[in-house]
Amino acid sequence: MTAHEINFDSLVGPTHNYAGLAFGNVASARNKGRTSNPRAAALQGLAKMKLLADMGVRQAVLPPHPRPDIADLRRLGFSGSDQRVLSEAKRKEPTLLAACSSSSSMWAANAATVTPSADASDHKVHFTPANLVSQFHRSLEAATTTKILRTIFAVESAFVHHSPLPASADLADEGAANHLRLSAAHGRPGVEIFVYGRQSSRADTRKFPARQSLAASTAIARLHRVENRVFFLRQNPAAIDAGAFHNDVVALANLNVLLRHSAAWTDADSTLKQIRKLLRAGGADLIDIEVTQRQVPLSDAIKSYLFNSQLISLADGSMALIAPIECQRTPITRRFLERLVSAGTPIRTVRFVDVRQSMRNGGGPACLRLRVVLTERELARVHPGVFLTDALHEKLARWIARHYRSRLALEDLADPKLLDESNRALDDLTQILHLGSIFDFQK
Repeated sequence: MTAHEINFDSLVGPTHNYAGLAFGNVASARNKGRTSNPRAAALQGLAKMKLLADMGVRQAVLPPHPRPDIADLRRLGFSGSDQRVLSEAKRKEPTLLAACSSSSSMWAANAATVTPSADASDHKVHFTPANLVSQFHRSLEAATTTKILRTIFAVESAFVHHSPLPASADLADEGAANHLRLSAAHGRPGVEIFVYGRQSSRADTRKFPARQSLAASTAIARLHRVENRVFFLRQNPAAIDAGAFHNDVVALANLNVLLRHSAAWTDADSTLKQIRKLLRAGGADLIDIEVTQRQVPLSDAIKSYLFNSQLISLADGSMALIAPIECQRTPITRRFLERLVSAGTPIRTVRFVDVRQSMRNGGGPACLRLRVVLTERELARVHPGVFLTDALHEKLARWIARHYRSRLALEDLADPKLLDESNRALDDLTQILHLGSIFDFQK
């Protein structure tokens, strides 16, 4: 059955800032306290979407979440007017204010795990929003993500929505950033790979926490009715300690092509042999491109976010890698990519994109999108207002210019005008995307 992979990119929110909240994210820690440019961040993300759309990839947008999150600040004991809540939070708990102001929903790869209908035994598309309990600021996203996904994919005959897993460290789930799919074609039954960092609440990492739990991964596989063609791989603790807080910092896949660092996983050889056999039975040969430490040291791979590139299929049957501009400016990754496109694999093209505002917070091109494989029938049942067209692109560019600041420092998060600006922006956006009043502040 013909199917397409659609990239659902989240728009960067008006409160994009550098609070350094994500322990284990090297870039986030390195840029803590810097002044951000929300307008540039949103325009950079939108430009990436437009590039992919122009290359023939189907592209859609997700709205950012309302921030600052006044409701959760109230749940944390701050009271009075919105202005008083913000000022008291800044005075007493500035870290909580920063967490409740984070624009981290921009990284849609963490929004949910998605299983295509070709892989599920009930032949429906399954969604499970990530609970993101490993980081407080991200755990605030689950409820809003659930509402957005249920609004966009509302037809029950085609889409199954599961609640986020219980908010427990034993069931910590980070979404599609720890999920890979290999297949002969998007519409053919695929092999799903769930990557976990720890088997229980304890982990073998020494420096940074392992976020994804095995229990969470196996639960999602059960919920999504992925029964026979599913594998669980353990992320290498050394990679996590080096700054690969998600699997998509050290591995990526598209169709039958797997691009991975040799330090990505532990004990993967036997699993890859089984995957190769399953793919071959389905009419495709696994193209396993292993990048060794000698070719690209792990530190350079993480610094440049080489593996957080997007690998996309083009109309001529070849593939293109959408890589952050940091890969071009890092000599060893630039040389590797030059060799890669001439190595005879389906990857024939590399396009470099500037998403530096996101990269400074530790999110590359792949972090900004959620991949959803849909058949033509399923595609027709998705809310139409979110698909990127030239007209929508122009509207969104004007929307960003109208509502976003070009400079945001951490002390600005308590500015009540920022809250008003953010709410007005999202109210306007939901009308542009024809989503209705999906946010609590609109009611």
